[in-house]
Amino acid sequence: MLKFGRYSGLLAALAATGLMMGSISHAQTPSAAPAATTTAPGVAVTADQPAATSAAPEAPNPLLAVDGGPAVAIKADAGQPVDGWVDVQNQVTPTGKRAAWMHGFVLMPVITAISIFVLALLVWCVVRYRRAANPVASKTSHNTMIEVIWTLAPIVILLGIAIPSIGLLQAQFKPAPSNAITLKAVGNQWYWTYQYPDNGGFEITSNILKEKGETAEGERARTDADGPPLLATDNRVVLPVGVPIRLLTTSADVIHAWAIPAFWIKLDAIPGRINETNFTIQKPGVYFGQCSELCGARHGYMPITVVAVEKPVFDQWVVAKGGTVKGAAPAAEAPAAMPAAAAAPAAAPVAPATDK
Repeated sequence: MLKFGRYSGLLAALAATGLMMGSISHAQTPSAAPAATTTAPGVAVTADQPAATSAAPEAPNPLLAVDGGPAVAIKADAGQPVDGWVDVQNQVTPTGKRAAWMHGFVLMPVITAISIFVLALLVWCVVRYRRAANPVASKTSHNTMIEVIWTLAPIVILLGIAIPSIGLLQAQFKPAPSNAITLKAVGNQWYWTYQYPDNGGFEITSNILKEKGETAEGERARTDADGPPLLATDNRVVLPVGVPIRLLTTSADVIHAWAIPAFWIKLDAIPGRINETNFTIQKPGVYFGQCSELCGARHGYMPITVVAVEKPVFDQWVVAKGGTVKGAAPAAEAPAAMPAAAAAPAAAPVAPATDK
């Protein structure tokens, strides 16, 4: 008891000092820890920190996962050259199918028949009128029947070709309907720039994908998933299936040509001029083409890659690219921000100072 009494004064002083420091700390810090709000699993944000800045990073949009476009499988026998194939590519547009029919069922039979007839006529003349079989040559200079036949026969053949040809030309260059989606292709030395005027006017640039060993630092080399050599691009054109496409072409330097064999499309891109045609893709897939007009040293390195997808997927891709869906109702406008003076709470009135 004596020992405790000896130090009781010191203990009382220390206790008083602790109470004083605790009161100061209590005045400087909040009475309770700030509540944590969860914006994503495993991510906590304090009340005085904006939730947007601490949110988990958004997952990459799957529509932008493959070179800026939807991931669509490439078929080895569609939309690209096939080893050993001797006919035109399989067509996926109405105009292309009509042109392929004319090529296979009108032009080829006529050309084959004429070639065989001329060859047989030459062989017959060589055999029938050779010196051994015909020592005395005929001096006939006119034959009315033969002259009528060789005049009328070509006219009939040309008329038979002209009638379907005129209809095909009309189908190729008829104006696009009002519900068409516009794609503007601009040729450059040596790459393509694409604009979507009906979808907000956003723009993409498409370059050839180089092979392994040819890429510079930071560049991606072509893989089999991108497409064949000299035809794969880093950014693909995305178009909807079953919707008319209005194609506009022009050039920033020299004459180019936008050509996709599977669409039966080849349209020149001329500086200072806009050419127009339209087509409708009927089958989803990946389709390849090239610039088909001599345009300089790297003319052979201007490929074209088109990904055809269903209309809902195309609309989602457009939105992911920052564009707008054609024909969609405009988004409702956000309410106007409240003026700062009205939004801020009214300050408490200050009593006027009085002289004492």
